[in-house]
Amino acid sequence: MSSFIDVLLTAGVVALVAVRQFRPQRITVEGRGRLVVPAVLVFLALRRPGLLDAHRPILSALLLGAELVVGLLLGAGWARTSRVWTAGDGSAWARGTRATAVVWIGGLAARAALMGLGAPAGVHQGTGVLLLALAASVLVRRGMLGWRVRADRPSPVGDAAPAWKDRV
Repeated sequence: MSSFIDVLLTAGVVALVAVRQFRPQRITVEGRGRLVVPAVLVFLALRRPGLLDAHRPILSALLLGAELVVGLLLGAGWARTSRVWTAGDGSAWARGTRATAVVWIGGLAARAALMGLGAPAGVHQGTGVLLLALAASVLVRRGMLGWRVRADRPSPVGDAAPAWKDRV
């Protein structure tokens, strides 16, 4: 794929994730379905070589690590600022708030700063770096929202079974 198509694809994925943050989403606590979007993002990020700049691999790896840290913090910020509620049927839902938008803007500024640090040194950062960080953000957000839902729900009365059972 050409670089132009990569940029369009990445912009589309970022827009999709951003829009989904601000619409009500049902939270699934169990199941592998919550891993689909991060797995697709990782696949898209790793499908082409060049995740690290071949001319400056150490600086490129440091910037990638910083980008992943920003992604993890961004995901935690999204989860922390999202409104979580339980519908009448018992299902859990979440939706981004104005504070979530502020977290998005802060994350974009941090990513622009990282790109600004790499550019004078001649480090080429492809779209794969952004997609990996976005995968980390989505994964952390979903995990933390699941944790919030489990923490808010009372356990059923009489459910005092141990986590394991010794064999007799």
